Amino acid sequence: MSRSTVIAYSCLAVIIALYIVGAVSHGSLRHEVQTLPLWIPLVLGFRGHSLAKWFAMPCLVFWAWIMICIWLFLLGWAHLVSGHFSPTERAMTIVIGIACAVGIITALRWRTTVAWPAALGSMVLSLAVQFAAFRVSLLPGIRAQ
Repeated sequence: MSRSTVIAYSCLAVIIALYIVGAVSHGSLRHEVQTLPLWIPLVLGFRGHSLAKWFAMPCLVFWAWIMICIWLFLLGWAHLVSGHFSPTERAMTIVIGIACAVGIITALRWRTTVAWPAALGSMVLSLAVQFAAFRVSLLPGIRAQ
C-alpha cells in the first residue's frame, strides 16, 4: 500500500469516527462540518498525489491534539475541554488517535518532491480551513443540529 493511500485511509478513519460521535451525541451536522478539511487529503491520497501529505498533516495533528485534550480531561489531569463522553465517544477518541498517529508517522516518513513553498502553503491553508471548520461547527445554528 502506498503512503498516499495510508494517509487517505487515516483521514477516512477519522471522518467515520467523528460521524459516529455525531450520531451518538450532539448531532451529525456539527461533525460533518468539522470533517470537511479532511476530505482534501483523502481525495488527494487516493489519487496518489504527494500533496496529500501536506494537506493531511495539520488536520491529523489538530485532531490528535483534540483527542489528547479529551483524555487529559477524562483522566482528571487537565481541563482544556469539558463535557460528558459516552463509552462510544471514548472508543472513537481511541480510533481517531490511532488513525492520526498512523497518518502522521506515515507522512513524516514520506519524502515528497513537492517544493517547499507549495508544501508550506498547503499546510497553512489546511490548518486555516481546519480551524475555520471547527469554529463554524460551534456556531449555535450548527451546534444544535
